Amino acid sequence: MNKPIKNIFMQGPVNPVFIGESIAKHSSKKDIGAHSIFLGQVRADVIDDKTVVAIEYTAYEELALQKMHELREEVFGKYDLTCMHVHHSLGEVKAGELCLFVFTSSKHRQTAIDACEEIVERIKAELPIWGKEIFEDQSHQWKLNS
Repeated sequence: MNKPIKNIFMQGPVNPVFIGESIAKHSSKKDIGAHSIFLGQVRADVIDDKTVVAIEYTAYEELALQKMHELREEVFGKYDLTCMHVHHSLGEVKAGELCLFVFTSSKHRQTAIDACEEIVERIKAELPIWGKEIFEDQSHQWKLNS
């Protein structure tokens, strides 16, 4: 049976309340022994004497969602996960706000940690998502992933 493609995108920053609620929903699942969580936050980097005040995220959404679906299936095949949640911002996210939330759950901690790390690295490397750094003078440049 083909699983539906999940929408990982949300407009604006990932709200900490949403993260807390997501974690709380798992307290009824008694087969989970570990969670691993990655939170990506926008930094106020200084580049050429200008400070980043926000990043504006855009994506080729249809392709990104298809690639994320394939990545999800691959990671579930590789690791014994109970569940996985991925949420990525679109639009403007100010410095200090959260832009990426990856949450994996498993019976064992190392599985959850390894899967979470792989997902984060592959999202950065494989999904067509771009960030435009916006500086305090409103000039901008495309962010290079590192």
